[in-house]
Amino acid sequence: MLVNAIPQLQTWRFLPVIRSFFRSGWYIAGIVFLMACSELFSLELYVIPAYLVLGIACVLLCEDLLGIVPIASCGYMLFAAKNNPGKFPITGLFAQQYAQEALAICIAIAVVILAVRFFTKVCERGKRRGIPKLTFGYACLAVAYLLGGAFTTYYDTRTVFFGFVEIASISFFYFYFYYTVDWEDVPKDYIPLLVTILGVGLFAQVLGMYANPGAPTLSGEGSRDSLYTGWGIWNCIGAMMAFCVPAPAYFAVKKKNGWLFTLLSTVYLLGVVLTQSRGSMLAGAIVYLCGVLVTLVKSRGRERLWNFLVYAVLLAAGSVILVRYWDEVWALVVSFINLGGGDSGRFNLYEQAWGVFKEHPFFGVGWYDVPGVQYAQGGMYNNGHPVLENYFIPGFVHNTFLQMLAMGGLLAFAAYILHRTETVLLFFRRPTTAKTVSGICILAILLASIVDNHIVNLGPGLLYSIVLVFVEKADVKPRSGMLSAARP
Repeated sequence: MLVNAIPQLQTWRFLPVIRSFFRSGWYIAGIVFLMACSELFSLELYVIPAYLVLGIACVLLCEDLLGIVPIASCGYMLFAAKNNPGKFPITGLFAQQYAQEALAICIAIAVVILAVRFFTKVCERGKRRGIPKLTFGYACLAVAYLLGGAFTTYYDTRTVFFGFVEIASISFFYFYFYYTVDWEDVPKDYIPLLVTILGVGLFAQVLGMYANPGAPTLSGEGSRDSLYTGWGIWNCIGAMMAFCVPAPAYFAVKKKNGWLFTLLSTVYLLGVVLTQSRGSMLAGAIVYLCGVLVTLVKSRGRERLWNFLVYAVLLAAGSVILVRYWDEVWALVVSFINLGGGDSGRFNLYEQAWGVFKEHPFFGVGWYDVPGVQYAQGGMYNNGHPVLENYFIPGFVHNTFLQMLAMGGLLAFAAYILHRTETVLLFFRRPTTAKTVSGICILAILLASIVDNHIVNLGPGLLYSIVLVFVEKADVKPRSGMLSAARP
């Protein structure tokens, strides 16, 4: 944008280097590193302005907004455990007025600059961008989200506003980057690279959770309730860790010594186990096996042999441990099953949700009156977990399909099925290894959402929408020299 206003900058010798950096794996690694440091060491008031400065530099100096993608992907996961608003509503950093003001200023500046750049990008001559393929499904889902609870006593301004926030979280970046990224210049491995590097930062956060007061120890002391970050509890980080598990499979197929990425994927699966999130562990195991299948089918020659040997060694080691320590392993499995009291009240939620749907089959009861939230004197409880009074985030059903039926009735259920059908077709249209791996990453979120809330949680929706637009535009023919991102 600045280059258009000051044409002399086109001759600046460092401009190509800067633009190349914003498209590289090194830049992604830097953004993820800042995210991890912010969460682990409570550096939000330093990292958020740093993100803002980098974002402004990208907007002013780069030809498109690809450099904003890592910031958009990592931004919500940079908040530290000691500042978790649900755990520390009074002493947390963002309970303080100065921190709230600083955050508000950064957000306001970012919104203005991104909005201006969007309109300048859309108005560029010679760009034929068309209509995104998922527009109709998203539009139907938006209508369903906004009409959830219509024609009932539960329908009010609050539920409409939250429906707007929900649809924005899973669609905004899909449409924004569709029109602001020059897709012919995007490396084909960009999303697998982004998610692979993101997994390193998330794994560091998983380990960091065990430094929380009261966290589980090897001696059996502590509680899973102490496993949290500033942006979510064990289930939240477990789902995002599972989201990262399949990504290294792309490089296990495409790169020399790809077996190293096979090991990295296995480490990510270990990270999922460490979160102690049962739904995420199940989802992570399934997508890991999908990654194994992709790796063994797509890799060739010596690389396939090495990947096979690594999987064989891992399987043998696992079998030995299982036989040698069967009693201990079984006890561990039983303890995982019994975490949180068996089903943690989910079956009761499902029964309530089905009852709500039968009473209001067409439009449901909206976002704030589905099962899962019990109002009580002195506060509110979301599936047994205390949260803030008048908390903006409502209670959820912990199952995507029952959530849709209870919240928006048959309208929301049909809209969700339509959207899901469009996304599935997107992945199967002219499939590539990058598309397949990206689809398996999203599958992790969808599988975990069968017993949890992730697809309606606001944070995962951002990454969800980003992956979808990259998959849709994966068929754009790249310019020469743009086949792969620079490696960190």
